[in-house]
Amino acid sequence: MSGAAALVGRVLLAAALLVAGTAHFTATDEFLGQVPTFLPLREEIVLVSGVVELALGVALLVLRGHRLVVLGWVLAAFFVAVFPGNVWQAVNGSTSFGLGSTTSRVVRLFFQPLLVALSLWCTGAWAAWRRRDRRG
Repeated sequence: MSGAAALVGRVLLAAALLVAGTAHFTATDEFLGQVPTFLPLREEIVLVSGVVELALGVALLVLRGHRLVVLGWVLAAFFVAVFPGNVWQAVNGSTSFGLGSTTSRVVRLFFQPLLVALSLWCTGAWAAWRRRDRRG
């Protein structure tokens, strides 16, 4: 992993998380379009996930070493955890975030694995796992 490239990846991912986290509070209705209507406390889910995104964004900027590696796994888990909301949006035809077609909602689903991969790569989590796997 190139140190400079990974740093750029972390900064870009942090910026995306900080913008998205802030948007949970300024555009709550858009995020509600991704929370299944059968869940209770939908608005609270949106707000709490916004706080989590803000915390993860800050952590990407300040953590180093082993803690950054752990953060990579936490970020990957977070992106996996929110994926069902994206699937729900696609299946139920929610037009949140201007996704007005089935195609746009389905295409969006393919970005989630990229976020997982970016999280593991730019934090060194993937490289640490591969080094550990070779020793084991």
